[in-house]
Amino acid sequence: MTEPLSRPTETPPVEGSIAEAHEERPDGGVWEHPYVWLGLVVAGSLIIAGFFLLRFLDLTASVF
Repeated sequence: MTEPLSRPTETPPVEGSIAEAHEERPDGGVWEHPYVWLGLVVAGSLIIAGFFLLRFLDLTASVF
């Protein structure tokens, strides 16, 4: 006797298999593209470092 057709989302029954069908992973959402967040953090860090550098240069220029 043939096996009845299963839905496309389910794993067909196999002899000796006790596993359930795997659920599809949900969309990663915000964490799908971590390089975007890394880029924003690096850009923000460079801006803050630039402010400190400009302040340092302004203070050293006034000494001489």
